[in-house]
Formats: sequence, structure tokens, C-alpha cells
Amino acid sequence: MKFPASVLASVFLFTAETTAALYVSSTYRSGGDRMWQVLTLLFSLMPCALVQFTLLLVHRDLSRDRPLVLLMHLLQLGPLYRCCEVFCIYCQTNQNEEPYVSITKKRQMPKDGLSEEVEKEVGQAEGKLFTHRSAFSRASVIQAFLGSAPQLTLQLYITVLEQSITTGRSFIMTLSLLSIVYGALRCNILAIKIKYDEYEVKVKPLAYVCIFLWRSFEIATRVIVLVLFTSVLKIWVVAVILVNFFSFFLYPWILFWYSGSPFPENIEKALSRVGTTIVLCFLTLLYAGINMFCWSAVQLKIDNPELISKSQNWYRLLIYYMTRFIENSVLLLLWYFFKTDIYMYVCAPLLILQLLVG
Repeated sequence: MKFPASVLASVFLFTAETTAALYVSSTYRSGGDRMWQVLTLLFSLMPCALVQFTLLLVHRDLSRDRPLVLLMHLLQLGPLYRCCEVFCIYCQTNQNEEPYVSITKKRQMPKDGLSEEVEKEVGQAEGKLFTHRSAFSRASVIQAFLGSAPQLTLQLYITVLEQSITTGRSFIMTLSLLSIVYGALRCNILAIKIKYDEYEVKVKPLAYVCIFLWRSFEIATRVIVLVLFTSVLKIWVVAVILVNFFSFFLYPWILFWYSGSPFPENIEKALSRVGTTIVLCFLTLLYAGINMFCWSAVQLKIDNPELISKSQNWYRLLIYYMTRFIENSVLLLLWYFFKTDIYMYVCAPLLILQLLVG
């Protein structure tokens, strides 16, 4: 059985980043910077609460009698409890042979135009581990783009203003960047598995390295550009953020209304129409948050029963990167013309060139 490394990575990033945020916010409080303290806590605790709710929703524990699990999530310790649960299942499975298995059929990736169908036995424990991996993957994406991305932007902005960096701030920025890149990587892997749903897909280590480098350059460049622009034109950055956010937030809804499809009712049987609307709004909020910082890879499609488009639209990908490149270039150009004395010792043309190449 596959070792649950993705669960361990998700819990490590979640715990480490939350701990670092609490420490950094305490240093801001000691220094009298109340605003930085509040914003640091907000970008840490808000995604933390959303992660707890996501894990409860995926495992459907809200309708089950599990008071201990609910208590752990209320105490914001849900991911740690779930991680212990995962490793208990993993260790017990390796020791005991399961009496019950189900059969799944997958096709092998075509070689020389030929593809064979492979049957695989899946036990109850492996099914539980699959659910846990799926839940933690979703939680990682939420943590990355609704928490880590604004957190990284905030801490880098503070660093630029103060023209100094502390150990705690450098630590939380590193963790936030790793969290965002990991969340984007999960989006890429999900997109690959959705596209090749009928096949048994094994992503090679080199592919992970390529995705990691691609996402690292893309996200780091985007955050630096936003911070540079914010440092010289604080009011105008609000307009940039709102245009980006509402463009991506409304885009899936516009496509849905244009398609004329009926309102989706089969997302979750226990949800009312109002509850379904709230869940869909949250998904489009997450979709907008991802696309503000990087390419989402997975395309939200509200008129689809699975809410995700299985076809990869390369035209949409091309338009996204062309638009993002133009936007970043314009923001850097405006920063260059309006930069203040704090950038006196920065070689601006070289920095712009490095960011555009990145």
C-alpha cells in the first residue's frame, strides 16, 4: 500500500505555517505594530477554520455521532487528529490481511498504440486512505490560496517598507511560498488525473520537479510584482485586485448562465438550495483566489455534475499567460516610473528583466 506522504506534507505545512504566523504576530504585538499583528493573524486563522470545515465536510462527520472528532476540529487540531488516524489505518493494514476487497478497473497508458485493462483489488482500508488523501489535497489548496498567498504578500510588503528582514519573517515567507507551490502542484496532479481518468497514471519524480520549478517561478514573480506595485501605488492596487478577483469569480457563473443549464442539485444530498449556492460561491471564491496568483490547471464548470471540466483548453491557457504577462509588465513599468527613495540601491532595469524572465 502506498505510503501517505501527501498527508504528512499537508499536515507539516499547515502546522508549521500556523505556528510561525502566531510567533510573528507576537513579535508585531511586542513592537507595537497592531495592524500587522491583526492582518497576520487573519491570514492564518481564517484559512485554518476553512480547512477544519473542509475536512469535516469531505468525511461527512457533521451528520455522524463523532463528538471527539468535532471537538478536535473546534480546537483547530483536526488535521493532526486526522493524520494520526491515517497512520493508524496504514500500520494496521500492513499487519493484517483485509477480508473484504473491491475490484477497480483501469487502463494502462498506451504504448505503441496498445492499451491493456488492469484489474486492481482495493480494500476497505485503502478506500479510507484514498478519502483522507483527497480531503487533505483539498485542504492544502484552500490553505495555500486563501491563507498562504495573502500571508506571503503581506510579509514581503512589510519587509520592503521596513527595509529589513527578521528570522521569523523569513521563516514564515519560506513556508508560505512552499505551501502555495504545493497547493498549485496538487491542482496540476488533479488536472492530470481528471484528464486521464480511465487510465492508471503514475507521475514520475522528474515531472514533480518540473511542476515545482514552474510553479515556484510563476508564484514568486507574481507576488513580488504585486508587492512592488503596492509599495508605490497603494490605492491603485485595490483596483487591480478587485478586477482580477471579480473577473475570475464571475467567469464560471457567466458560462453557467450562458449555457442555460438547470441549477445543480446533486452536489450533496443533505444540502438545500441555499446550502448548494453557498458551496458553489465558496468554490468560485477559491477558483478566483488561485487564478489571481497562478494558473489553476483545473477548470471550474458549474453546469457539469462533477463541477470540473475534463477537457484541457489550451486556448484558455494561452490567453491566461499572455494576459498575465502583459499585466505584470504594466505593473512593473508603473513601479519603475513612480518608485521612491527606498529603491535607491536597487538596479531597477535588471530587477524588471529578472522578473519578466521569471
